[in-house]
Amino acid sequence: MIIDGFSHQIPDIDPQETTEWVDSFNSLVDGKGKSRASYILLRLLEAARSSQVGFPATVSTPYINSIPPEQQPWFPGDEEMERQIRRYIRWNAAVMVTRANMKSDGIGGHLATYASSATLYEVGFNHFFKGKSNGGPGDQVFFQGHASPGIYSRAFVEGRLSEAQLDNYRMETGGNGLPSYPHPRCLPDFWEFPTVSMGIGPLTAINQAYFNRYLQNRQLCDTSESTVWAFVGDGEFDEPETTAGLSLAGREKLDNLVMVVNCNLQRLDGPVRGNGKIIQELEATLRGSGWNVIKVIWGSAWDELLARDIDGVLLNKMNSTCDGEFQKLATETGAYIREHFFGPDPRLRRLVEHLSDDELVKLPRGGHDYKKLYAAYKAATEHSGAPTAILAKTVKGWTLGSGIEARNATHQIKKMSRDQLLALRETLDLDLELPDSAFETKLPPYIRPKPGSDVYEYMIQKRRSLGGNSPSRTVKASPLPMPAQACFKEFYQGSGRVSASTTMAFAKLLKNLVRDPSIGNRVVPIIPDEARTFGLESLIKDVKIYASQGQRYTPVDAGLLLSYEEGVDGQILEEGITEAGSMATFQVAGTSYSTFGCPTIPFYMFYSMFGFQRTGDQIWAASDARSRGFLIGGTAGRTTLMGEGLQHNDGHSLLLASTVPSVRAYDPAFAYEMAILVEHGINEMYGVPQKDEIYYITLYNENYQMPAMPEGVDFEEVKAGIINGIYLFRQAPSIENENGNLRATILFSGTAWLAAVEAQKILTERYSVAADLYSVTSYKSLREDALETERYNRLHPLSAPRQSTISSVLDASSGPILAVSDFMKAVPDQVGRFLANRNFTPLGTDGFGRSDTRENLRRYFEIDAPQIVVGILNSLAQEKLVPMTLVQSAIDELGIDASKTDPLRTI
Repeated sequence: MIIDGFSHQIPDIDPQETTEWVDSFNSLVDGKGKSRASYILLRLLEAARSSQVGFPATVSTPYINSIPPEQQPWFPGDEEMERQIRRYIRWNAAVMVTRANMKSDGIGGHLATYASSATLYEVGFNHFFKGKSNGGPGDQVFFQGHASPGIYSRAFVEGRLSEAQLDNYRMETGGNGLPSYPHPRCLPDFWEFPTVSMGIGPLTAINQAYFNRYLQNRQLCDTSESTVWAFVGDGEFDEPETTAGLSLAGREKLDNLVMVVNCNLQRLDGPVRGNGKIIQELEATLRGSGWNVIKVIWGSAWDELLARDIDGVLLNKMNSTCDGEFQKLATETGAYIREHFFGPDPRLRRLVEHLSDDELVKLPRGGHDYKKLYAAYKAATEHSGAPTAILAKTVKGWTLGSGIEARNATHQIKKMSRDQLLALRETLDLDLELPDSAFETKLPPYIRPKPGSDVYEYMIQKRRSLGGNSPSRTVKASPLPMPAQACFKEFYQGSGRVSASTTMAFAKLLKNLVRDPSIGNRVVPIIPDEARTFGLESLIKDVKIYASQGQRYTPVDAGLLLSYEEGVDGQILEEGITEAGSMATFQVAGTSYSTFGCPTIPFYMFYSMFGFQRTGDQIWAASDARSRGFLIGGTAGRTTLMGEGLQHNDGHSLLLASTVPSVRAYDPAFAYEMAILVEHGINEMYGVPQKDEIYYITLYNENYQMPAMPEGVDFEEVKAGIINGIYLFRQAPSIENENGNLRATILFSGTAWLAAVEAQKILTERYSVAADLYSVTSYKSLREDALETERYNRLHPLSAPRQSTISSVLDASSGPILAVSDFMKAVPDQVGRFLANRNFTPLGTDGFGRSDTRENLRRYFEIDAPQIVVGILNSLAQEKLVPMTLVQSAIDELGIDASKTDPLRTI
């Protein structure tokens, strides 16, 4: 940190006094040494903070506990009771994973993570984690995914899970099983937050705390009593998502957030920072982001040693020893520790001459000391003005024995031998509960206290006093009233002579929804710094951007009609340039119906290229979390967003969306389609039946005259077609000549409708081919319906066969089928094999995007009207209905360059 330039630029009002202070400090260094000088500086900084004297924050402090022994609060629990509870839980966690791998070798599971973090969790369970049984929202606890065995074990000890369920750990398909990690999609009454895809848990936890404040400030829900707890591994900070939200938490002053970092110094393969000190690195990162940091490095047995360290040699050794060496020390004997840690300096050796080798081995790390952790948790929950991170030093695999503790291979160890289990029994002092006869069976036994016993009642009473079970996911939200029909009806009439894009239409619809008296305040627009691109300037003026501190400045456009408005009660979440942060906010907003019983309707708008491609893992996690809401992929299409080029032109998000089971993916061409889909989505997710789904809707920025709903057909029939994925948009024109029997079918999506309509005209006027036009809003829905139909027919050979939607709708058409969209051919090709009795040709935008005009791009990617015409004629020629010479003639007449390189292969 550079501060000398700062000091030299401020006038010195008393140079003589300054010189005396500097001379005094230099004398201290010369006379007492650097360690004493550092100590005095630290005490001066403490005094400055106490007197509220401003000074640049230090980003790193010495490698000792942040809370000195004399400031530790009284521990209110029964130490022996809680120690016994931890013994039961540690044992069952190890046995559950071991039994699973004995029954099915290689089924997996993790022993070491929970072993290192058991005390971190148990202090929380017994004293801090609030449940929901008392009617409140409780705390939101993001458990570290690999620690799941311990959380299951506690639920078993509490009587919430059965022995049969533990024996079905990682064996879900037969029913009554437990998923490998926190998966609400698989165990919806238990888990709340998916966390095991590393980095996503901490980022989502930060945005959960942020959204809690949003709900509170907008008076939608009282979240004031909720604390968000995020349990994170030290190695997890290598994931960019882990650090992505740190500055948000700091600047938003989220003192409702506590991050507990399990610093066992190990990643999956080896040390996190073998040559460095991860705790010091994380402290600097977190402090620099505005966090309050509490270090819990050393257990209580070290307090006496540090108190006698008058020369600072022990502190210096702690500061200078790298993490790789600390990991080595955790695996060694007391003699080795005496020689290599305390031995080099005689003053250091004298500090521990009264301790035996066994006592040196048992000198604990702070993350295994419940009194130290209780003090840290209490300080964290009482701290105001900033989020708190607790950096707790532990040993990976602690208590599991010398063959597992702190070993590089610890993460890969999936089961324990009989001898290792017997050793664990001795370590946990469970001889009475587990006599030798208990190990005569093939599988090691589970144990838990009997209901009514002192240990059981203590544990249950602790949870009861905190509001009941944790983790626990409950859904109490009632259906929301549906928005007025007027919100949607105006889009059914089209835009007349006015040209508009589906993006503009959606912006108007969103404004309608925000103003709706029944659900308007539940709508949560989420924007990653592109509101103007999506036409939302007026919405910013109307409902303001959420800012927890209000707007403390005059915006540069204050005098304009559409100025930049912020407010504590603002409705728009303008997240900045962070799709990861925006997606995390979408997840927590989309699960507020279960987290708080307060449904909100998130509309997350983004460049479609930067949705599923950039944050696909988070979208998968949001689906796992059973999120509800709308993902709005703006500026969609490989050719529609002209001028932007390769990195921005999206031609595959719909294909990526097809991989997520709970996503309903739509590609509407018209405003009325978009409106019907949004209305349907709100009804399905927030009315009845309240489905845990996500609607992905693409929007385009190309302006054209929006047609009205098709005339002469039943409204409900068209509406059902839009929702199901396909409907007849325009019948083929009648042709009165000898070739009037030539028929074809064109399927279009999105902006490709323009080329489809033009191709229909060319086919009619030049080639006497009558082509029906169908609008396909969702190939994903059609494919899934066809797969479901195919499966039913395969498994019910004696029943009447069913017909898929795509097949039944297209039965009314005839001739070859050509599908065109502004996405890859693989998107329409999702239904190709279900049309085996028809000649099927997909046209799409395979290949890297390019910067150019729409017209040139569509010619380049071969999705314009001439390509559709040639595609239809070629199919007719294959069916021997027209000569191949007609196809060649059309290629020449329509100006198609057949020698051009396939855009898929263009470098």
